[in-house]
Amino acid sequence: MLLTGDTLATLAVAVAIFLLLVDQMHRHSRWAAHYPPGPMPLPGLGNLLQVNFQDPLLSFSQLRRRFGDVFSLQQAWTPVVVLNGLAAVREALVYRSQDNYDRPPATVYEHLGYGPRSEGVILRRFSSSTLRNFGLGKKSLEQWVTEEASCLCAAFADQPQRLLNKAVSNVIASLTFGSRFEYNDLRILKLLDILEDGLKEEVGFVRQVLEAIPVLLRIPGLAARVFPGQRAFMVLIDELVIEHRVTRDRAQPPRDLTDAFLDEVEVRGTPRAASRLVVSDLFSAGVITTSATLAWALLLMILHPDVQREPRRVQQEVDEVIGQVRQPEMGDQALVPFTMAVVHEVQCFGDIIALGLPHMTSRDIEVQGFLIPKGTTLITNLSSVPKDETIWKKPSHFHPEHFLDAQGRFVKQEALIPFSAGTCGPLACMERFLFFTSLLQHLSFSVPTGQPRPTGHGVFAFLVTPSPPYQLCALPC
Repeated sequence: MLLTGDTLATLAVAVAIFLLLVDQMHRHSRWAAHYPPGPMPLPGLGNLLQVNFQDPLLSFSQLRRRFGDVFSLQQAWTPVVVLNGLAAVREALVYRSQDNYDRPPATVYEHLGYGPRSEGVILRRFSSSTLRNFGLGKKSLEQWVTEEASCLCAAFADQPQRLLNKAVSNVIASLTFGSRFEYNDLRILKLLDILEDGLKEEVGFVRQVLEAIPVLLRIPGLAARVFPGQRAFMVLIDELVIEHRVTRDRAQPPRDLTDAFLDEVEVRGTPRAASRLVVSDLFSAGVITTSATLAWALLLMILHPDVQREPRRVQQEVDEVIGQVRQPEMGDQALVPFTMAVVHEVQCFGDIIALGLPHMTSRDIEVQGFLIPKGTTLITNLSSVPKDETIWKKPSHFHPEHFLDAQGRFVKQEALIPFSAGTCGPLACMERFLFFTSLLQHLSFSVPTGQPRPTGHGVFAFLVTPSPPYQLCALPC
């Protein structure tokens, strides 16, 4: 039987009313007393059209001025609360960390083939404990980093970012592949290209729509087409795992972390796809964040030569404590307070980790007097902390003295807690200190003759990196 025009109109109205009711049901959390305020969401889409996901920091800053440090958003039918300022971020990440340890469902990753995040969490915890004591042969993790830092100093050229990426990638490659690559090896160049492509795919409107409306990912091949860089990285990991599985000698101890992961997978019965998520975490935390930090560190050294070379500055302190012969060690941290202050100030001033990884509440919690229901996604705007004039003496200036007391001793500021709460693993902290100290031990950095002075500005692309790319001159000390 054919439907008449009146019948079709009635049916359309009924469907529209039904969808509106479903939409309202998914927004029930906004009706709770003391729920954080926020912009009015659109039916079905929520606030997806009201946030610039290419530059969410700008959107969050504007919304913070309207609604305060704790405000809510709706991504389609997913409730989100954004936390700004030290008090709110610290309360959520530190005081109530046990109530929001969970992560939101990573639907895109699962459709790309990384496996359910719950399985990856098991291996992630295993990898964290393994990294603390892991060595390859007779080499400790610290030795791998210091040896790579020596190779970096010997090869340093006038394109710091790409070379820094290669050096830091080699540390992770040594752990996962069991060997390092020469800086002109095509395999490491391919790896860096894939990592850069995958990083660009982490931000943007399309990514947020697919996370908010995961049913779209059921379209065959869509995830691989929209995220080719991350798909290529997954293929690279699979090749690594297959090679290790074929050549593994069970009578011998693990050659590297991949062998250790595979052994753990066999013991736990965890699907092998979960190991993709762990290796991805290692590369993102150990390569991307560390190389971005070092790129900012060298940029700030050439913009502030007084910090690099003047009396009682980094190079003099390193010369007096470490000298020119032996390599820096993690045990030197307590002996070089100004260098430690510089490393920490680089992280704050560069605003590198501007947004924390999303968390999800495992039960109803209260933050700054607002009720946040169970199952809500939490986004921490870490960028709001280093710019707070009530905390920092000179938030708009590069000022290492933020981390020194009156006697020149290093002091880890309480306001740095959000950066260390889940975003600074032991490997990343080790790489930052040893690479930076080794570079300043052997090289002096300046703006090349005839080149314009870099701006010192950054651009957001999952992390905040120096923009535009800069050139520098590196000369032996």
